[in-house]
Amino acid sequence: MASFLKPLEWVLGNFSVDMGIDLGTANTLVCVRGRGIILNEPSVVAVKKGTNEVLLDGMAVGNAAKAMLGKTPGSIEAIRPLRHGVIADFEVTEKMLRYFISKVHEGKTWVKPQVVISVPTGITDVERRAVVHSAERAGARRVFLIDEPMAAGIGIDLPVTEAKGSLIVDIGGGTSEIAVLALAGSVVATSLRVAGDDFDEAIVSHMRRFHNLLIGEQTAERIKITIGSAWPMEQELSMDVKGRDTVTGLPARASVTSIEIREALSGPVRKICEAIRQVLEETPPEISADLVDSGCTIVGGGALLHGIAKAISDFLGIPARIDSDPLTAVARGTGVFLEKLDVFSKVLSSDDDG
Repeated sequence: MASFLKPLEWVLGNFSVDMGIDLGTANTLVCVRGRGIILNEPSVVAVKKGTNEVLLDGMAVGNAAKAMLGKTPGSIEAIRPLRHGVIADFEVTEKMLRYFISKVHEGKTWVKPQVVISVPTGITDVERRAVVHSAERAGARRVFLIDEPMAAGIGIDLPVTEAKGSLIVDIGGGTSEIAVLALAGSVVATSLRVAGDDFDEAIVSHMRRFHNLLIGEQTAERIKITIGSAWPMEQELSMDVKGRDTVTGLPARASVTSIEIREALSGPVRKICEAIRQVLEETPPEISADLVDSGCTIVGGGALLHGIAKAISDFLGIPARIDSDPLTAVARGTGVFLEKLDVFSKVLSSDDDG
């Protein structure tokens, strides 16, 4: 039976589209060889409450499911199956991956692609196997894992294969990945569970504490995008925010300024800066010398927070720049790996031994 399945898998593989997946806490991006990034949707799934049964009406995964966050009736639950960059719900993650793989293949369910998936630095072997098995059960023929900082470094064309240090800071939804890369490996790296979701939680807490206003995570994200900052703005902004009054329980609104939101965000921003400094303190002197001029490159959704580069540069005393397309850096890197699997095999891991 096994001898029959191998040629069948080879045939199905030839009709499949190999893909790189940035499996993020907030968003999942899919990159296909020769076509670039073809899918970018929230890592959210709508299920029937009390079960892991995904809603079939319009396949409530991604954009459709995110629109339901905080607004679902009692029988439906919109959940994020990943927390802090790792799988919190295996069954739902598998169904989400199956949906994305099928969508790339225009609805075909029998495909068997090779898949490269980015994962946070330092996740356990158990967590790595969970990602591999979820992808295999979702239809992948072969699964490779790559650390997010390395994928980002490749994606933005840093000289990661050279004997020269490069500092990458990837501020995602659930984790901030910080690494010094050289000779196709991580010299020093850390994964901090403080990132975009913590920015949102800080805003929710601020609104409740100082304005007696309860808001949801989508409203907090909108505040962060509209008036959030990590460094003083040339012209400070304000906006009206709607939610529920904590005293009366009735719908209410409040006016907030970018100054107070910046203060609310100062805690998580400082933790990220301190984690970068710790990585730099552990970096060998010869590589530190490389970073004096090159500084760090910031990618991920958190890179879009106004003034984050200035805040990091001021804290560390080295240059900091934001990539021109920070949201897609990791996904672009997984695409490059697909094209050069033989070249980068030593920084990839697969399930070959499993």
